[in-house]
Amino acid sequence: MWKLSSNVQLVGVMEKKERSSETTISVILMLALVLVVLGLAILLAWAKTGGKSVPASISAGKEPTKETELSIVCVGDIMSHEPQIRAQYDSRDDTYDYNNNFQYVKPYIEDADLALCNVETTFAGKPYTGFPTFSSPDALADALKTAGFDVGITANNHMADKGLEGILKTQKVLKKKGLAVTGSVLEEEDPRFVIQDVKGVKVGIVAFTYETGSGQGAVSINGSVISDEISSRINSFHFNTMQEDKEKIKAAMDGARAAGAEVLIVYYHWGEEYQMAANKHQKELAQATADMGADMIFASHPHVLQEAEYLTPNPSGETVSKGEAPKKSAEKPASGKRVPIFYSMGNFISNQRTETLGKPATEQGIIARVDLTYSEDDGVKEATLSGMPTWVDRYYSGGKTVYEIVPLDDQLKENQALAASGHLSRARQAREDANETLGFDHEVY
Repeated sequence: MWKLSSNVQLVGVMEKKERSSETTISVILMLALVLVVLGLAILLAWAKTGGKSVPASISAGKEPTKETELSIVCVGDIMSHEPQIRAQYDSRDDTYDYNNNFQYVKPYIEDADLALCNVETTFAGKPYTGFPTFSSPDALADALKTAGFDVGITANNHMADKGLEGILKTQKVLKKKGLAVTGSVLEEEDPRFVIQDVKGVKVGIVAFTYETGSGQGAVSINGSVISDEISSRINSFHFNTMQEDKEKIKAAMDGARAAGAEVLIVYYHWGEEYQMAANKHQKELAQATADMGADMIFASHPHVLQEAEYLTPNPSGETVSKGEAPKKSAEKPASGKRVPIFYSMGNFISNQRTETLGKPATEQGIIARVDLTYSEDDGVKEATLSGMPTWVDRYYSGGKTVYEIVPLDDQLKENQALAASGHLSRARQAREDANETLGFDHEVY
């Protein structure tokens, strides 16, 4: 019985050893499988980089940092003077249609991930009026949405042309048509920014316009004192009280960041009309805005183009000596960040031109563009400026005046508006002038 018992015990021990061996083999096989899968993942990542070194996060088995490519465009002053209102009217059914104004630039606007425009008029209803107090048909807002714009900027010197009612109604009309609004608010306590979700990245937009007058006491817009009720609903600043007003701008920027903005755009309505270069006040505020954390700056108001460049942000907030313009930097700073700025994007569409003002530069504009890479870990890693210069063609056809924005690309000979107007040489000259003013040292897109 002992032998039998011993045999049984021996068999039991052997069975345990066999099961232990099987377990060990299974573990080894599982480990080998994990190593194979990890190796394939690394090899695949290596192949995707074109043979470049694999990021440490991947080699360590971590998720790679997510990066998103974004393209953002902005245009300058969109105006609707009295002749434009008449040109867009159809007496057959008593309607207005502005879609033809944007038909040739629409592909460039739609191509961007986010498109902004300065709406330099109001939608205050009838009677429709042009300069000096603008009120445009709602059909213009329809056309802006159809053209591909996502955000309507209302901070400009004509925003209060029709009083508080005009300011409020303009916002409501733009929102009803599907555009977000920044630069004015419906209620005083509303956020002074707007945030758009663009390919999963939150983009904040802040917009401010300059004030006129002394900068002391009552707020004046476009030479007229406005009520406290109006001033409490607009984003404005005065160069005479810049130290104080920079805090307002910074508060709006910080508010956008606190609300989740990962990319921050600042728009300014500033500068001197018809001046082809930015002045020292623009330069100083631009540098301060870069220092406060803006990722890009767009601006307009002079009704002509001004230069575009990069600014090097100085987070310490140190400013240049009074009256001294900050130096531009074409080279990347040690931090790797440069802030693109367009000091004036000119008129996108208006009736200002050679025939009305004797100023051909007022016919020129730009679809200003910034392409950037956003990293979840590093924020905006790279932002590059470019743009498509534009020219407003005005001609007569079928007994009516026609306004159409022409992109100054390499298809001018094929453009139907220029073929109808016979203005090819003017468009070519506009392209040459625009590129010289903008200071582009690279090809426009």
